[in-house]
Amino acid sequence: MELNFSKVERKGPITIVTMSRPEVYNALHIDAHFELNKIFDDFSRDPEQWVAIVTGAGDKAFCAGNDLKWQAAGGKRGWDIGGFAGLTSRYDCDKPLIAAVNGVAMGGGFEIALACDLIIASENATFALPEPRVGLAALAGGLHRLPRQIGLKRAMGMILTARHVSAKEGLELGFVNEVAPQGEAVAVALRWAETICKNSPMSIRASKQAIHKGLAVSLEQAIEEQRDYPAVKAMLASQDFIEGPKAFAEKRPPKWLGR
Repeated sequence: MELNFSKVERKGPITIVTMSRPEVYNALHIDAHFELNKIFDDFSRDPEQWVAIVTGAGDKAFCAGNDLKWQAAGGKRGWDIGGFAGLTSRYDCDKPLIAAVNGVAMGGGFEIALACDLIIASENATFALPEPRVGLAALAGGLHRLPRQIGLKRAMGMILTARHVSAKEGLELGFVNEVAPQGEAVAVALRWAETICKNSPMSIRASKQAIHKGLAVSLEQAIEEQRDYPAVKAMLASQDFIEGPKAFAEKRPPKWLGR
């Protein structure tokens, strides 16, 4: 697959996806959305790839959101079934996704980060849902994910004012996991990804799926139904489920197969 608006690099079981339209702060248009959707489809299906890191090209922007200049010039707007950047409506991916936010994350760019499981932000990162300032609303998940992740009043404070939030404040608010030195967001995200990869990928997928499915129902229902979740059933039937306790008993590092 020829890539025109993004780059893909693999480091063992880790996929690094870089949104690459630096001339417009990595803002996305319809062709970029469809390209990224295909990239994340491939990642989701690849049994050898366990964790994905998403970042932006250059040192100024993660993603400035929807390409408004493209839209204003009459460019067609839209995205594939996976949503903005192929991620904001990708509800069935049980593999961990890490946003390495290396600069501006505005509107749809912030929504991409919120759709990831972890956010690593460089010191120069800035977050906002500024859509109301241009007569729009953050309908690619931001209005729903932010309140769920940091609480209603904190989210309202950001959304109704459309204000910019620094990486440091993002950490304090609770949507950033770690602040990295400028230029090192991907390196820090890789450290997190490598730590995740020390665990059974079957266990990680089961855990992520159980969390997301469980949050949509009552606590009682979640605990009662979790063994019927597909990723949990896959973990219980996997070779990793046998290998983990065996390696522990034999006092050696486990050899995860991811199946």
